[in-house]
Amino acid sequence: MSKPPPASRPRQDKASQTLEKAVLALRMQRPDEAERLAASVLKGERDNVVATQVLGTALLSQNRAEDAVEALQKTALRATDPAIETLLAKALTAAGRPDEALDQLRRASERRPPYPLAFLDLGEGLGADGRFDEAVAVLETGLALIPKADGLRIALGYLHLKRNDRGRARRLFQQVRTAAPQRQDAMVGLAKVMVLDGEYAQAADLYRRALVLQPGDAATRLSLGKCLLEMGEREAGEAAIRAATHEAAQLAGPAITALAATSRGRFFLRPSAALKFLNAEAT
Repeated sequence: MSKPPPASRPRQDKASQTLEKAVLALRMQRPDEAERLAASVLKGERDNVVATQVLGTALLSQNRAEDAVEALQKTALRATDPAIETLLAKALTAAGRPDEALDQLRRASERRPPYPLAFLDLGEGLGADGRFDEAVAVLETGLALIPKADGLRIALGYLHLKRNDRGRARRLFQQVRTAAPQRQDAMVGLAKVMVLDGEYAQAADLYRRALVLQPGDAATRLSLGKCLLEMGEREAGEAAIRAATHEAAQLAGPAITALAATSRGRFFLRPSAALKFLNAEAT
């Protein structure tokens, strides 16, 4: 006669089903529902890492950074899980505690097996703080441990671009393009290098390909417009810039600057005239 299943099995199954619903709610952009469901799982399984991740992400989505820090800290101490530690760092940054966030990311980057996002966020955080040498060292360490982590390679490319080391940036973006030809962020990165090197036609081609992959990327459409203006294709360039501001009104300022800065652009004496030209509302 077979033994009956353990009494805890039904509870585990229910928790698993609840957690699946929480993840789905998060994907469907219903963070309040995801928060409620994840919290109910954690009442019975306080060390459930996935539930903690869902809860922390849901709280961050609701701009409740301090609540997210509180929800993540205890699990981070108990579980020593790099995914939780990296999410905690994001919450600390959102809560205005960047130094603590960097310390948390350093700990996460020391976990093994290595967690790529910890290296990525640490490198980007140090770069945003102007600590480029440290940021490069972090990303290079991550790539040595995870050679196929193209996200780290792209982040390193952007760091070199900020330092105006266009040769290294170009090589890194091209390496990713060779390994993953359809990677949109590598296309955009390489196009940015080409713009700085005056290769406007090649850059415009890459921007167009990137927009096929992500048609709603208004920033890339704005960059395409600037390229077209530099190439003398004024009508097409202005149309692309207008389209970018229609997709993202917050780009009106950069669009006005782009029109004035390019050699074949337009200069407006009054911002209202520029906004009228772009058909974009001031925010």
